[in-house]
Amino acid sequence: MTGDGSLQGYIRSIPDFPKPGIVFRDITPLLASAAGLDASVRALTELTQELRPEIVIGAEARGFLFGPALARELGAGFVLARKPGALPHRTIRHEYSLEYGSNVLELHEDAIAAGARVLVHDDLLATGGTAKALCALVEQLGGEVVGCAFLIELGFLPGRAALAPHDVHALIRYDEE
Repeated sequence: MTGDGSLQGYIRSIPDFPKPGIVFRDITPLLASAAGLDASVRALTELTQELRPEIVIGAEARGFLFGPALARELGAGFVLARKPGALPHRTIRHEYSLEYGSNVLELHEDAIAAGARVLVHDDLLATGGTAKALCALVEQLGGEVVGCAFLIELGFLPGRAALAPHDVHALIRYDEE
């Protein structure tokens, strides 16, 4: 852990990246620290274990950073949501809006069984577009979204509201840019 014992101490804030006025929250120091990585996975597990998910789903690529480790700790499987054309089997897809344009995520059509309890995971919650797309894919296959879990939430952006009525859990919250 960092000197103050918090996970936030591992996050590097980079002003004006990727464009002026944005403060980028860089998690690479946390990932590079064995103690930080371990503490993050343990804390995400504690935050979500009462949800009893059978599956954790994460979006390419940053949802793959903690998702498989979290799934392992929860005794759950991990499902990949990827960009179009990246999955080898038959897929379903969901197109969603971004601040400047749109994006598409695909999921194997047999990745989630009807009724499966699914935890949606990503490293960061900002506007909620990617996580909302993951929820839509899960529900399209008949799965039950039991919650959404993030390492970081940018509380000054509308992500939490965009994911309603799903429960949102975050380890670290920034309430201002």
